[in-house]
Amino acid sequence: MNEVLARVPIDPSTMAETPAALDASPESDPDRLRWFPKGTHITIRGLTKTFDDVVLYKDFDLDIPKGKVVSVFGPNGCGKSTLINMISGILEFDSGQILFDGKTARETRIGYVFQNYREAVFPWSRAIDNIRYPLQFLGLSKAERDARVEELLTSFDVKIDLNRYPYELSGGQQQLVSIMRALVVDPEVLFLDEPFSALDYEMTLFLRDRLQKVLTEREVTTLLVSHDLDEAVTLADEILLLTKKPTQVAERLQFNASRPRTPETTLTDEFIAVKSRSLEIFQREVRK
Repeated sequence: MNEVLARVPIDPSTMAETPAALDASPESDPDRLRWFPKGTHITIRGLTKTFDDVVLYKDFDLDIPKGKVVSVFGPNGCGKSTLINMISGILEFDSGQILFDGKTARETRIGYVFQNYREAVFPWSRAIDNIRYPLQFLGLSKAERDARVEELLTSFDVKIDLNRYPYELSGGQQQLVSIMRALVVDPEVLFLDEPFSALDYEMTLFLRDRLQKVLTEREVTTLLVSHDLDEAVTLADEILLLTKKPTQVAERLQFNASRPRTPETTLTDEFIAVKSRSLEIFQREVRK
């Protein structure tokens, strides 16, 4: 990881009152500044979340690099989906701060693909209208909206009839619609919550391939939650391994294999080494 560091104030209004603090180091004034690696897109500081009396996250810090795919993997109940829900703004947290290049989630274009595609798509709308739906909130002209959709359809090489309703489509086709709807807004950050877990293997391979192509072309910062270690490693630039609750980062592993990743990627020495190390850390955390 690049060792050049940047710095960001926890409270910009406070920093404006005391500009001299910009020259302070985190050691001399840890409450004034938070430091993060150069190239960071999402900065999480002091994140705390409890459910009833159970502490799930406490003073959790994390930096997510810009334009990379980060897989989130960890023991059951450690809060993987909870983490991306808090980051995306779907779920409130008790305390802490989450910023996207200094902006809040409300100020950031976000795409989210849910595990349960049947509940995510609108059954009363045709597939093409499901995909177009979020564009109405971006203030684009009809020509711009049509161009966005056409570009995306070309990238995914879609061959299904998008004038059909969701109930007329297979599960994989419905999830394809969900993925394209999340991407049509040209998101700065994409969240994927086990997007392939309910699909058959053939459709999973197809969607992985198409999704990789689009994410690589657009350099979208992506967080993927998966319970499938092969998938978590195959799709990721970085694997974020979590501990049991109260959850912290157990380790972060890089996977630098060239793209597109294919089933053959899982046979390479690099993949086997990263997967083996991930499994070792996972099993260590489960036994704690």
